[in-house]
Amino acid sequence: MKLTIDGREAYVYTGGKAFDASLPCIVFIHGALNDHSVWTLLARWFAHHGFGVLAVDLPGHMRSAGPALSSVEALADWTLALLDAAGVKQAALAGHSMGSLIALEAAGRAPERVTRLVMLGTAYPMAVPRALLDLSIGAPLKAIDRVVGFSFSTLAAKPSYPGPGVWLRGAGRQLMRLVLQHQGDAQLFHNDFAACDRYTHGMQAAALLRCPAHLVLARGDQMTPIRATKELAAALKARVHTVPAGHFLMQECPDGVLDALRQAMH
Repeated sequence: MKLTIDGREAYVYTGGKAFDASLPCIVFIHGALNDHSVWTLLARWFAHHGFGVLAVDLPGHMRSAGPALSSVEALADWTLALLDAAGVKQAALAGHSMGSLIALEAAGRAPERVTRLVMLGTAYPMAVPRALLDLSIGAPLKAIDRVVGFSFSTLAAKPSYPGPGVWLRGAGRQLMRLVLQHQGDAQLFHNDFAACDRYTHGMQAAALLRCPAHLVLARGDQMTPIRATKELAAALKARVHTVPAGHFLMQECPDGVLDALRQAMH
């Protein structure tokens, strides 16, 4: 489905069903150098079980027009404008990695509009090592390889998403390369990394929340390790779900993540 947000075209995946704004809504927000496709299993399940689904391509990522936005705060405002464009008064927000910070900030900015907050593969602060930030500028393909190398918990993750036989590391690498190259923005990866690294408003946003919060964390996550969520979880009074996976937990442990999301939404 295509929407117009701030005068630019935006794409949202609706889970294989026509979007119905009268249903309980859930918005899925992807992480750095990803797109809506990382949510396919979850989006389809919720779309076929009584929810209106909006799985976004963030500005400048794949099918949504650029330019890419350079801060979590701007992306949170864009997410709230998405709700307006879709005719949605209230929604649950589920975000992965960078998307989790966007969801948190949006929930803090408009607490009356957010019914659930689900943060997957998250940490706060989400500091990015200087070496990786520099690599994302000068050699983004190498940065992608490094991130993928750290984002799965094993060298040979079970090929279970999106279907049997898929090579998870190869698929993750190819998606990130495709997103990087699709709109010709060579600095997109650095833009996303830097937005995560600069975000400092997480605790203030958490203090403003009025809705239940859930963290879905991966026990083998080297990018956003569980230990980096202790203060955030306490501030949110969040229920914490853990799954046996690395940072790309939706791909490595799809059934476990779906189960956690089902619990979070009921």
